[in-house]
Amino acid sequence: MSGVPWDDRGLLLGDGLFETLLAERGRLVNLPAHLARMMAGCETLGLPPPDPERARSLCLAALEEAGLAGERAAVRLTLTAGSGGRGLDRPPVLQPRLRATAATSPEPVGPVHLRLAKVRRNEGSPASRLKTLSYLDNVLARRQAAPDEALMLDNAGNLACAGVANLFWVAGGRLFTPALDCGVLPGTVRAGILAWAGGEGPGAAEVCMGPEALGQADGVFLTNSLIGVRPVASLDGRPLSRSPLTERVEQVVRALNRSW
Repeated sequence: MSGVPWDDRGLLLGDGLFETLLAERGRLVNLPAHLARMMAGCETLGLPPPDPERARSLCLAALEEAGLAGERAAVRLTLTAGSGGRGLDRPPVLQPRLRATAATSPEPVGPVHLRLAKVRRNEGSPASRLKTLSYLDNVLARRQAAPDEALMLDNAGNLACAGVANLFWVAGGRLFTPALDCGVLPGTVRAGILAWAGGEGPGAAEVCMGPEALGQADGVFLTNSLIGVRPVASLDGRPLSRSPLTERVEQVVRALNRSW
């Protein structure tokens, strides 16, 4: 973010939140869900929530400024706690900063390969279920897994997530995903899939299970706002099965993106 002073708490302490959403030809996909998650995070962190209309305007302006109003793009909305001097304590009156940026986001092609990272998700921290500005654990996990995507566990050894995506697998014709108690970010696409699966879909369960569940699964896939649904081909070099249900979920998410 240009023009951010050195005493900004987001820069110094990671005191803030962000959302990354998909834009398709100038349309902000599922913006209300992203703003709702940011506002819920503000309540947890004790930050004043952003004005939804101002947030929307900033996102659209970022697309225009980057020349991406007619393209597939990623829009990042960043909220910091503003300036606050040295130390951990916030000033009596906060003046948060809200900025939006946009970048091209080509649709990913082909499956992804996972590698188990040593870095764990801290399920005991409220920050594990928020998109805070402190994402260093995920950065380190991605470095460990490179060139593959990272698979992260919680401190108890349960499946949590990928470096920047929620995790699903198929078993017995149903969908499974790690429970939020495993230090999981409540993804917007994750929520859409769970709602569909619990209605007209095959059913779904949020569980606490170890990585052995993936080796026994009929299919594994990742989800987030930018990738939609992306199948996983292997874990630590071992091939994983691919289920036709993955393609069905991918079609559902594409339809949801058009309706959101």
